[in-house]
Amino acid sequence: MLHADHELNASTFAARVAAATLTDLYSAIVAAIGTLKGPLHGGANADVMRLLIDIGPDAPPERIDEAIRAKLAKKIKIPGFGHRVYRTEDPRATHLRRMSKELGERAGNTRWFDMSQRIENLVKGEKKLNPNVDFYSASTYYTLGIPIDLFTPIFAVSRISGWAAHCLEQYANNRLIRPRTDYIGPPYPQTVLPIEQR
Repeated sequence: MLHADHELNASTFAARVAAATLTDLYSAIVAAIGTLKGPLHGGANADVMRLLIDIGPDAPPERIDEAIRAKLAKKIKIPGFGHRVYRTEDPRATHLRRMSKELGERAGNTRWFDMSQRIENLVKGEKKLNPNVDFYSASTYYTLGIPIDLFTPIFAVSRISGWAAHCLEQYANNRLIRPRTDYIGPPYPQTVLPIEQR
């Protein structure tokens, strides 16, 4: 439910753009899946889990802080933070944080949740960014025993009904989605140097 399609996010938009060409529903859904897989969309949860594993599940608190601060100093984006729409905490993250903690407690191992919470506090303090749906879904999925390579497929399963509904709506009242662009390059005419002078 928390991963269900909502608003006109990148993967939903990709599905609608594909459907607008009157391609079949399967192809439109594949376009959505490819978009969802991107690390700036649903693929971020896989990157979050890889980050936690790279830091090390038994890393002392100072090592966690050191690793995150080093990335921030190099202007490397910490996956699972910030959102194009939510300026406060992503409401889905609120539920996933609790789920990650509860699952860890039931499994008798809260290390992934503890690491995530430490990273969240550090990033919030340093960058004023809140976690998004991807941040705590990483530790939640992993604690459930879901392999990292299946994070995007699990996410996609939650979105398919929404994507399909958008595509059916697009087919029912179709107009090709084709945004216009404005050229803002150098003015014309330009001189082109012969190849031997380049």
